[in-house]
Amino acid sequence: TESQVEELIRDLQGRQVAFLASISNVGHISPFNTEITLIYKNVYTNIGSAYNPSTGISTAPVRGVYYFSFSGHNSSSRPMELRLMNNGEQMITVYNHVSGNRYETATNGISLQLNVGEHVYMQRCANTWIFDNSNNHSTFIGHLLFRL
Repeated sequence: TESQVEELIRDLQGRQVAFLASISNVGHISPFNTEITLIYKNVYTNIGSAYNPSTGISTAPVRGVYYFSFSGHNSSSRPMELRLMNNGEQMITVYNHVSGNRYETATNGISLQLNVGEHVYMQRCANTWIFDNSNNHSTFIGHLLFRL
């Protein structure tokens, strides 16, 4: 029936979650004395609309296992510390120490089991920097591996 087809379509759409975004052409994001949630405004794909480019937060639309990765780019003349957060809890980090004057990129990734409505986002730690330009070095990526 038509209602069964509509239900199947909704179910299949719920299985499709993938996003890729970069911070955008902003240069250096200066340090603040507190952590800030990074907002990745340049959205390449947002299948399933799990990522909100206004807040920088990804919300799990279905219970499942998700994979997230991120990259942070910065001048090594300034420190950079990034945290991938899940509902306010730090999961994984990267840190670049001050070490000269060249550009460096740090990356990390993790698979997380999430329930519906859980939030995953990136934080830049207090008194550190991050850099992005039109080359889109600093990215945040997430996708649903499978539903539970």
